[in-house]
Amino acid sequence: MKILIADDSRVMRQIVTRTLRQAGYDGHDLVEAEDGAQLVEKANSDKFDLVLSDWNMPNLTGIEALRALRAGGNNTPFGFVTSEGTPEMRDTAAAGGALFLIAKPFTAEMFKEQLDSILG
Repeated sequence: MKILIADDSRVMRQIVTRTLRQAGYDGHDLVEAEDGAQLVEKANSDKFDLVLSDWNMPNLTGIEALRALRAGGNNTPFGFVTSEGTPEMRDTAAAGGALFLIAKPFTAEMFKEQLDSILG
């Protein structure tokens, strides 16, 4: 399995990676993107089983990146890992095609709950 982790914070990408490992997904190939534009570029040039994205990033936000992927026919499973989880953001994420939104602070159990059905 190949997972793309997009966040403009290097530290947050490392925390997401560590949390994925704690949730039992340590055997997967993890690839990083530093912003939304890089997310779109990498997701369109390689095959991923899942994209985990921050919402607020430079160049393209997470929701803009998701919309760009979907508009281009890329249906890779997509979820948000972000600091905000308002009902409006959750609705916007779902309407854009995201499968879930995990709000920070998060736990390995939260990841496992959302990802087991996707990554098996």
